[in-house]
Amino acid sequence: MRALRKFTPLAAIAVLLSGCNAYGPKAQIGGLGGAAAGGLIASQVSGSPEAIAAGVILGGLFGGAVGNSLDNADRQYMQQTSQQSLEYAPSGQTAVWRNPDSGNSGTIKPVSTYQTSSGGYCREYQQTVQVGGQSQDGYGTACRQPDGSWKVM
Repeated sequence: MRALRKFTPLAAIAVLLSGCNAYGPKAQIGGLGGAAAGGLIASQVSGSPEAIAAGVILGGLFGGAVGNSLDNADRQYMQQTSQQSLEYAPSGQTAVWRNPDSGNSGTIKPVSTYQTSSGGYCREYQQTVQVGGQSQDGYGTACRQPDGSWKVM
């Protein structure tokens, strides 16, 4: 029974990933981000394998729906704002992006910065994306790459 509990979150992720082929890259990215955020939130709230699996599934489904709704311009606004915020904003300062054509918007807020053992810099951040009146929250870590860009880990 214990082995089954450890396998449940992995099975949920596999099911979500197998369904991503039916959707475009926006849904895949949103689904993966939502799954990660849902699993993280559930692990911190409950910690039970069942809750984590449910968080992964629900987060993936909702994140996929939000991701499928973002167009190229939305992603460009979000990416530019994220790169600027991660590079220059102090921890706790929220940056806002908005696509005037689609009405979609979002925020990114770096919450902490740290240096890795190899000397690189990483930042934990909170992010919100609003599409069609629906809001999706996400949390993550991005690290500065040798070219100066920030990559979500």
